[in-house]
Amino acid sequence: MANQKRVLLLCGDYVEDYEVMVPFQALLAYGVAVDAVCPGKKSGDICRTAVHQLSGHQTYSESRGHNFALNATFDEIEASKYDGLFIPGGRAPEYLAMNESVLELVKSFANTKKPIVAICHGQLILAAADVVRGRRCTAYPAVKPVLVAAGAHWEEPETLASCTIDGNLITGPTYEGNPEFIRLFVKALGGSIVGSGKRILFLCGDFMEDYEVKVPFQSLQALECHVDAVCPKKKAGEKCATAVHDFEGDQTYSEKPGHDFPLNANFESVDVSSYDGLVIPGGRAPEYLALDDDVIKLVQEFMESKKPVASICHGQQILSAAGVLKGKKCTAYPAVKLNVILGGATWLEPEPIDRCFTDGNLVTGAAWPGHPEFISQFMALLGVHVKF
Repeated sequence: MANQKRVLLLCGDYVEDYEVMVPFQALLAYGVAVDAVCPGKKSGDICRTAVHQLSGHQTYSESRGHNFALNATFDEIEASKYDGLFIPGGRAPEYLAMNESVLELVKSFANTKKPIVAICHGQLILAAADVVRGRRCTAYPAVKPVLVAAGAHWEEPETLASCTIDGNLITGPTYEGNPEFIRLFVKALGGSIVGSGKRILFLCGDFMEDYEVKVPFQSLQALECHVDAVCPKKKAGEKCATAVHDFEGDQTYSEKPGHDFPLNANFESVDVSSYDGLVIPGGRAPEYLALDDDVIKLVQEFMESKKPVASICHGQQILSAAGVLKGKKCTAYPAVKLNVILGGATWLEPEPIDRCFTDGNLVTGAAWPGHPEFISQFMALLGVHVKF
């Protein structure tokens, strides 16, 4: 695309998992080119991520997240070729703020007035680069003393989803603000959302895959869609445990604890006619959700009404159990191939693993690396897109 926007994502080891992957894959889904780099690493290398969340202690807890793959090399980038800079939080900014090459990079974006967005602890880098003096900004509350000392005008976040904008600088306190944060960044890049206001339902369960629920959930919220997340036998305000699935050299994927995902609607109150589409995340949840008669009925109603349905990874276990795959062409995580074939569908090989397919009202994907295609194809069915 001749006028494609291009942004730089500044990464490091133990960057917060949601704060790096949600904007990365959301922007790609919207048609923005995103280069993810880390000092001292090359394209194809990985950064380890951290799962940060408030778990009842006096500060956030941390556990290992996914391995995030870089797609560009830090030493080869030219700031002039990018339209904006994105700085995720987590623990990475603590050491990146000590890197002179990083600070020079940030200053070059600031000097050209290009959009710079920083979230959580990412503002430590802004302070070290001396680009917050006299600027209004927010951050994770523990970063306040550094920002004040650097001459910033601190804005107390009303909630952990609040964002602050001051000229070309957009700041936020945590990944809870990802939807607003991403939306403001898209606007700063000159983009506008077409077809917003759709109502989407997410079918959740315990130990669904962490990325496979949060990335599409917040990506759709950033597009000003109303998104409800429900789980059988749970109510709004309760949480689902999630699983971090990754490939780390074993014969199958590894599993680690993910973030707790908060539900915002009640399964028993769902009226299919009030929604424009359905998303089914993967992970281990579909194994038991496929045994729930009410889940089966809900999925059948969406498919019979020809409303857009997007299912990824092991989510197709539910589609197969619901008997809605007959005559369809679809893919899934390769281990779910048997379910798909026995369900009467034509199997489409996910080569590479990030490939997704649309057949009528159904979008299917194999795993979370395919989110950009998965979300983009679902957006197309919904009639939603970002215009630059």
